[in-house]
Amino acid sequence: MIIRKIYDFENAHIVRFCSSKRCKESIHGHSYRCEVLLKSDYLDAAGMVYDFGLMKQHIRMIIDSFDHTTTLYAKDSNEYKNDMKKHSKRWIELPYNPSAEHFSRIFFVLIDKLLGQCVMQNGEKGVELYSIIVHETATGYAQCFKEDAYSPKMGLINLDEIIFSDEIKAEWSDFDFYEKLKNGFKFINPKEC
Repeated sequence: MIIRKIYDFENAHIVRFCSSKRCKESIHGHSYRCEVLLKSDYLDAAGMVYDFGLMKQHIRMIIDSFDHTTTLYAKDSNEYKNDMKKHSKRWIELPYNPSAEHFSRIFFVLIDKLLGQCVMQNGEKGVELYSIIVHETATGYAQCFKEDAYSPKMGLINLDEIIFSDEIKAEWSDFDFYEKLKNGFKFINPKEC
């Protein structure tokens, strides 16, 4: 069975090297919609694949990190990156061009890792991330599956190369959340949420 939860976020970026002149030369923003699809062959004690209430916690926090945020490409000029960081408290620096495709892959890797480190408390079994869909516009989206997220052909996602501003970290339930996620910390799901 597959369940889906939708999250909205606002984000600004420049997508260097793309065909669209406006997109590659000017900072611009989108009202993104992210769909997180989970799957399992089992249901928990409440007859659910995974409680939507649990998805309002760390999964939401990951996606919300990109909300009202300027996403920077690490290979852009230091002058541009430093200027953006000077004028925007919420920024993320990625080693990948901030396209919808890369957003979907990054979200997949982050959420997949999180689910693998969650200690389930309500009889959840075999819960896996099925897909991430990132809508950049009302008519265009990128959909990522596991083979896309971990594809060497598309470039491996290295979590050590993703940098979140302190302002973003300060809004997390734990300032060290990302370090814990990268280092295999076990996140214990609450029995009630």
